[in-house]
Amino acid sequence: MWWLVGGVGGVVAALAVYDLVQKRHSILRNFPVIGHLRFLLEAVGPELRQYIVTDNDEERPFSRDQRRWVYASAKRENNVFGFGTDNDLETTSNYLIVKHAAFPERGPDTGDLARPPHWRVPAAKVIGEFRDRPGKFRPDSIVNISGMSFGSLSGAAVSALNRGAQLAGCLHATGEGGVTAHHAHGGDLVWQIGTGYFGCRTATGQFDLDQFRATLDRYPTIRAIEIKLSQGAKPGLGGLLPGAKVTREIAAIRGVPAGVDCHSPATHSAFTSIDSMLDFAELLASTSGRPVGIKSAVGDLGFWQRLGDRLGEDPGRAIDFIVVAGGEGGTGAAPLAFADHVALPFKIGFSRVYREFAARRLTDRIVFVGSGKLGFPQDALLAFALGCDTINVGREAMLAIGCIQAQRCHTGHCPTGVATQSRWLARGLDPTDKAVRCAQYIETLRQEVLQLSWAAGATHPALITPDVIEFVDDRFGARSARDVFGYDLDWGRPSATDCDAVAAMSLPPHTSMP
Repeated sequence: MWWLVGGVGGVVAALAVYDLVQKRHSILRNFPVIGHLRFLLEAVGPELRQYIVTDNDEERPFSRDQRRWVYASAKRENNVFGFGTDNDLETTSNYLIVKHAAFPERGPDTGDLARPPHWRVPAAKVIGEFRDRPGKFRPDSIVNISGMSFGSLSGAAVSALNRGAQLAGCLHATGEGGVTAHHAHGGDLVWQIGTGYFGCRTATGQFDLDQFRATLDRYPTIRAIEIKLSQGAKPGLGGLLPGAKVTREIAAIRGVPAGVDCHSPATHSAFTSIDSMLDFAELLASTSGRPVGIKSAVGDLGFWQRLGDRLGEDPGRAIDFIVVAGGEGGTGAAPLAFADHVALPFKIGFSRVYREFAARRLTDRIVFVGSGKLGFPQDALLAFALGCDTINVGREAMLAIGCIQAQRCHTGHCPTGVATQSRWLARGLDPTDKAVRCAQYIETLRQEVLQLSWAAGATHPALITPDVIEFVDDRFGARSARDVFGYDLDWGRPSATDCDAVAAMSLPPHTSMP
């Protein structure tokens, strides 16, 4: 009997050692041996759920089917589903349908199936073109990584995302916590500047132009500047990083005391009106040479109307891009009322903003970016149909690098090391391995959005019109996205010049990721 106990103990000990040193699974590195129960339950989950618990589409914010698709895509595993849909297409309100063309576009030859092509899909517009910024550029990817700060996420997670951005050829927004060494692994950056001005602030929290220049010099991969007015996680509310999470490293990066609660005010001190905001944007653009944009959730529509009026009246000042964040939220911790009830959801909010600029014929001057649970092909396609030029993915990118939707982002106890400052938990996340998964997820999303576009008769997602999308109601009826969101016939598409640029693109090049 003792030899049996000793043998079992030896096997368990060997398994524990293996779990601690392997780098593919964060859960096993952080929770050796017992972490295997998670994978066992995941494997037998479909059988169990036939009789108990929830179905594949009930969990929130991301359903089991959605998470499975992201995980499989990130690992280059089989991400297709069999035996037809388990959704109720005919009686589900607002169910999205893509109308395929009778004669779809034929995509280019993808080469050797054993070596998947590097699906690069550039944007249709050039950021900074209207004001001819010295650093204007066409984004190499229609899918980019949304702003998630170091502080909210671990250094390992930020490093994995930036390395993944470099592999996938996409942009990586920094989040409002400043630019850090974790962002400096080759991925092109969009530096997000929030109300705390981290990385460009004085000791009292005001904007500091000299510090702004110094950060730009230190991080040459910064391609654009994003002024954050608000975000979907907590619109209209300032941020707070608890003192327990303000490590010496984070304190040095943000220019705040270590161990003390780090507040981001609800409003900017560098400007207090639309006119002064445009002046601030031009200051950043003239100093940096980079395109400058704004990020905001959508509440008061009057702000967007007045902004459109000012941009139309004064072409000498401009916003190069606008990131519209949906009120669906993200990794930022927020009071329940703010998370559930403040700011419009993406589809409603974005369409209202776009209509204001389209009515003033300003959409060709601005690159529109969508953010808000758009990390799935059909939702991304709708965003492009509504006028987005690129989309950002946040929580979906977190899933790709190991997040299991434990919903402990606000506690610092993320079991996979993604949203934590615990050194033990963060060590479970290997940035090199997870970077590949991040890149493979982004490439798969680009691939499937492009393939949906081909099926609908368009050569590029930017050419998809709102007529291609319909929403089925629960009374056997359906309406086009154009009717639902009140778009005119010429809205939602790029200019003739940009359409010509899209026509000249070869999608995708026949290269493989290393």
